[in-house]
Amino acid sequence: MLDARSSEESRMGKFIYEGTVKSEIEDRALTHLQLVITAKLRRAEPFSFSWREDASVGGGRTTVWIHPASSLVFKYFGSRQPSINRAWVEALAFTANAPSGLHMVPEPQDASGVPASADPADHPHL
Repeated sequence: MLDARSSEESRMGKFIYEGTVKSEIEDRALTHLQLVITAKLRRAEPFSFSWREDASVGGGRTTVWIHPASSLVFKYFGSRQPSINRAWVEALAFTANAPSGLHMVPEPQDASGVPASADPADHPHL
């Protein structure tokens, strides 16, 4: 299970590869992954995508080869798209272009110095 935040209130979506490989991913992280994955596929750039499995499903690590003919589903728990942290998209894209392939990295702060997932009410200067 990929979880970009440790909040117990995280809404877990699903990444489904070829109809059989499924992983729960927090909606916010899944949105950012989808942006990177679809950008690479639009350019017909195949790559690997790896993640660590949650102990509840046996632990370990899973890697899939993503290519333009891959069958991918991004299923979200919530109906609203989260705000996009451009720095996070760029950090994920950097890993996708590396020989080791795409993997989850922690969400960096956006240009204002505040994590994009932060509640604006907690940061009145935004």
